[in-house]
Amino acid sequence: MRGNADREEARFWDKVIKGPRPDDCWIWTGAIGDDGYGRFWQNVPSGQRMWRAHRYAVALVLGDGDLDAHEKVRHEHCDVPLCVHVTTGVDSHLLLGTTAENNRDRSRAGRHANMYSLRRSGGRRRDQAEHSRELRDHLLAHGWDTGFRILLAGYSPEQGTLF
Repeated sequence: MRGNADREEARFWDKVIKGPRPDDCWIWTGAIGDDGYGRFWQNVPSGQRMWRAHRYAVALVLGDGDLDAHEKVRHEHCDVPLCVHVTTGVDSHLLLGTTAENNRDRSRAGRHANMYSLRRSGGRRRDQAEHSRELRDHLLAHGWDTGFRILLAGYSPEQGTLF
């Protein structure tokens, strides 16, 4: 049965492109949900189970293949929804945490919203999904180039410079 798990893990990592530097993000290049996070489907006896890609990566590396529903995965270093860079060392971009820690990260990154803006936006910024798809598509077409780094930083490669 381990052979199926090994094939599934290989299928997951085949959808990841690692940046050239050790501290770069590892970007998920598979399916992306409307919230901007990667999606990965795992075969289970009852059919399929959908994971957010960053949670699946953490489950593989840190969680013995599964995570409890109450365990939060924090993007502590990069705040990139497509990043699946998880290791057991200090260079990991993802780590397990509590809801309170995840909420503090969200506030610190400016991703929190009040009730009015949540209702108006449908609960999550739509542009985050568009940005994630733009990142993935650029990376697949051009690799980890200067344009990708500009997109990763939240800017448009077509944006003019000040000088």
